[in-house]
Amino acid sequence: MKLFFFFSCFIVALSIHAQNSKEEADHLYNTGNFTKAIATYKSLDHLDPVYDEIAKSYMAIGNYGEAIVNYEKATKANPEDFLLQYEYAKLLSRTKKYDKANQLFSNLIAADSLNPNYYYELGVVLEKQKDTTALRQFQKTFELDETHQKAIFKIAKQHLKKRNFLEAHRYIDRGLESYENNIELISLKAQAYYHQEYYTHAVVWFKKLLDLGENSEFIHEKLSLSYAQNSDYDEAIYHRKQALKYSPNDANAIFTIGSYYQSLNNFEMAEKYITMALLLKDLPLSDEYQRLGIIFNRQKKYDQAIKAFQKSIKEDPSNMMSEFYLLRTKDEYYADIDSKIKLYEQFIEKHKKSPFLGYVKGRLKELKEEKFLEGE
Repeated sequence: MKLFFFFSCFIVALSIHAQNSKEEADHLYNTGNFTKAIATYKSLDHLDPVYDEIAKSYMAIGNYGEAIVNYEKATKANPEDFLLQYEYAKLLSRTKKYDKANQLFSNLIAADSLNPNYYYELGVVLEKQKDTTALRQFQKTFELDETHQKAIFKIAKQHLKKRNFLEAHRYIDRGLESYENNIELISLKAQAYYHQEYYTHAVVWFKKLLDLGENSEFIHEKLSLSYAQNSDYDEAIYHRKQALKYSPNDANAIFTIGSYYQSLNNFEMAEKYITMALLLKDLPLSDEYQRLGIIFNRQKKYDQAIKAFQKSIKEDPSNMMSEFYLLRTKDEYYADIDSKIKLYEQFIEKHKKSPFLGYVKGRLKELKEEKFLEGE
């Protein structure tokens, strides 16, 4: 009788110890001490009930390999636990084990065909597998839950890619009805208007992103381009300079700022930025030097304009426009009429099919008449 009593006490003691160890492990897990939690869970005699917690602890410290191993054990020990299978399938997707994740999500859909998240996660996997049926899963998600923000984003994005703007706006607006500050949907809205060339609307929606604390090179660049399309060059310059902070050596952006200053007739700043761009570029620069020459002309810096046009022609000897600008600049700069006449005659001889021939011949006639009058 005494033996039975002591044996019973021993069993109770073991049970209390196991319960205390489980509670200790849970406390360690809940307070973020995951490595110690793992060790404490593993010290238990029966691990089937805690493989889930071990897997989550490994997830928390970034050891996805061990997390997968323990999730697999957990699902085998608890085959009816759909939430456990769902978390395991999401981890498989995250670690690019797409075939197995695909199978698990498909099994979950077969078990519960009304859960929208199963369809969404399957869609994500199919998308990663380059399977075009992914969109069908996102649409099924939306049918089951018309407020599902992630599914709405995926569907709207597909419509935007295909330039189905009306459908894209329809889904975006539906999503924003239930979550008006959804950054991803607001960004899609702005991009849709931009691609539709509704630049005033695009500005409104890109600025919403800024108001919500979003700052990126992409947002400022698109705002700059949208303002420029509406000829608001001051704002275009401001936002292009903001974009430039992310890529300070972007020669194209610097050149664009120079062109905006030119549109504002601020030729001094235009010269500054276009010169900076030319120093950074390692490409054929015929058009850029041509624009710089025009800016010098507007400031009556004819000697510098001549050098810029000459560089433009050197970069691209077939650039007829720069040749014409060079001729006109020399006409303005040179004082000697005979030198001017010779330049026009040489141009006519060299470019017998030039679209500027009519103007050149007319100007040559004027110069000869002017010389004749001077002779009198």
